[in-house]
This record gives sequence, C-alpha cells and structure tokens, in this order.
Amino acid sequence: MRLLLTQDDINPDKGDIYGSTELWWASSNGHEGVVRLLLARDGVNPNKPDSLGETPLSDASFYGHEGVVRLLLARGDVNPDEPNNRGRTALWRASRNGHEGVVRLLLARDGVNPNKPGSFGETPLGNASFYGHEGVVWLLLARGDVNPDEPNNHGQTPLRQASMNGHEGVVRLLLAQGGVNPDKADVNDATPLL
Repeated sequence: MRLLLTQDDINPDKGDIYGSTELWWASSNGHEGVVRLLLARDGVNPNKPDSLGETPLSDASFYGHEGVVRLLLARGDVNPDEPNNRGRTALWRASRNGHEGVVRLLLARDGVNPNKPGSFGETPLGNASFYGHEGVVWLLLARGDVNPDEPNNHGQTPLRQASMNGHEGVVRLLLAQGGVNPDKADVNDATPLL
C-alpha cells in the first residue's frame, strides 16, 4: 500500500462501481494501518460516501471498528453526523449493532445528534431498545438530552420496542426514566403492555 500511494498516477479517492473508495473499504474492514496511510495522503476525502450514502465513518461504526472510528473522529474535517440515503448516521448504525465503544466515541464528539432519526423515524435509542443492547441504551440515556419516549413512524416508543422483543433489562432502564409513558399506544393501538 505504501508503494502504491507513492505513485502519482494513482487516485485513492476514485470509487469503484458502487462509489466505494479505498478509504471506505479499509474503514469498513477495520484496517487501521491502511486507513492511517490513506488519511495522510493529499486529496483523500474522508467523508466521501458510496452509492448508498455510507461514509467511511458510518461503515466503520456499523461494524464496530473502534480504532478506525477513533482515527476518523480525530480529524476535524470528518462529519460525525452525516446521514446515509436512508437518514441513518454513524451513531444510529453503531447503536443498532450494540457497539458500545463506538457509541461512546461518537457521543463524545461535538456535532452528534443523539436523537437524529432514520427515514422511518427510528432513533439510535429506539434501535438499541429494539435489539436489546442494554449498554448502548444506558449510554444514550446517561446523556440527559435523549428523548426516552420518542416514537418511530409507527408510533412505537423505545419502551414498546423493547417490551415486544422481551428485553427485560432495557425495559427496566427505560421505566426508570422520567417522561416514559408505559400506556402510549402505537398506530395499531398496541401499548408496551400488550
């Protein structure tokens, strides 16, 4: 890789047929050394998305590559809250998969909106609740600026999502929050108790 990057006629920022650049591939696969080399090269755009709108940070977050996320967030020119084509941010994707370390790194960065929903209204907290990721739910709720009762487009709150999937620990965390309505019905009139 070092040898290739010394060649003037190689453009590491050129995407493949899906728009995925070398940095995107290295980030997605957790190759910290390669990411470091690419970020040091002039002309490499660390925010360049693929055809689905996934940035290197978004994909590294989705797969839980903490080292790569740390490298990307260390740069001032990386947008930590850039949504993909479906409105899903790096925090949204890390929360969905339960990557606590990545969530912690993203929440520590200025400019990250912990309530930013995807295209179906699903928030990072709603996703973590749906999949039963207690650690991520705890990290999000500990901020104090996360709405614990924010419904998605189907009217399902994080409590409804956790209860319908049997995630007892998440239900306990959510019920301990002020402002959570255990009787709030979704669009089908189902409540967390149903």
